[in-house]
Amino acid sequence: MSPLTQILAIFAIAILAGFLGSLLGLGGGIIVVPALTLLFGIDIRMAIGASIISVIATSSGAAAAYVKEHLANLRVAMFLEIGTTLGAISGAYLAGVIHTRFLFILFGGLLAWSAIAMLKKRHEGEGIASPSALADRLKLHGSFYDEAIDQHVDYRVTRPGTGLGLMYLAGAASGLLGIGSGALKVPAMDLAMRLPMKVSTATSNFMIGVTAAASAGLYFVRGEIDPLLAGPVATGVLLGATAGSRFLGRVESRVIRTVFVVVLIVVSVEMLVKGLR
Repeated sequence: MSPLTQILAIFAIAILAGFLGSLLGLGGGIIVVPALTLLFGIDIRMAIGASIISVIATSSGAAAAYVKEHLANLRVAMFLEIGTTLGAISGAYLAGVIHTRFLFILFGGLLAWSAIAMLKKRHEGEGIASPSALADRLKLHGSFYDEAIDQHVDYRVTRPGTGLGLMYLAGAASGLLGIGSGALKVPAMDLAMRLPMKVSTATSNFMIGVTAAASAGLYFVRGEIDPLLAGPVATGVLLGATAGSRFLGRVESRVIRTVFVVVLIVVSVEMLVKGLR
C-alpha cells in the first residue's frame, strides 16, 4: 500500500470512528486504535497518541450540538471532570512504563466489561433512581426533549460519589489507552448514576475532550504524537463527529445501546487476541 493510499484509508476509517464515537459517547479512539494497530501495523503507542488528538476532535465536533439541544448535562460533566482529569494524568504517566502487550490485554478487558455491563442494563431496564442529597445540593438533575419519542424526559441523578470514583478509573483508561474513556464513562453514568442513555452519551462526548487534553501533553513530550498520522485521523474524526451529533436525538435509546454493545464486543475480542499472541 502506497503512503497516499494508506493516508486516505486512515482518513476514511477516522470518519467512521468519529461518527460512531459521537453517537455512542465513546470517543473515536475506540475504533482508531484497533484500526491503526491491527490493519496498518502501527505501533500501539503512536496509535494511542494519534487517538488522543482524535478524541479532542470528537468532543469539539459533537459537544456544541449536544449542549445546544440540552442533551449534555453540564453540571454532571463539570463535577465528574474532577475525577477524569486526575485519572487521565495518572494513566498517561503509567503508559510510559507498561509493556505494549499488557496495553492490548487491558484495552480488550475494559471493553469486554463495558459490553457486559450494558447488556445487563438492557435486560434489567431503566430502574428507579434512589434519592441523593449530594445530587440535590449540586442540582445535578435535569430534563431533555427526546426527538425519537416526541416528549420531554425528566431524570434524577443518583450515587454521584460512586460516579466520581468510577470517573477517576475512566480518566486513567483514557490517558493509558487513548480511548477517550467513553467506554467506561457511559456505563458509569448509565448504570451507577442512572442517567438516560442519550444523556450519558452526550455528556460523555462533552467530557472526553477535556480528559484527553489533560494527558496529551505527556504523549507529546515523549514523542508519541506523529503529526503525519494525527493530522488525517483528527480531521476525519472531526467530520464524522459533526455528522454523528445530528443523529443522536433521532435515534431510539435501545438502538444506541445495541450498537454500543456490538462495537465493544468486536473490538474487545480483536484486542484481546492481539495481546495474548
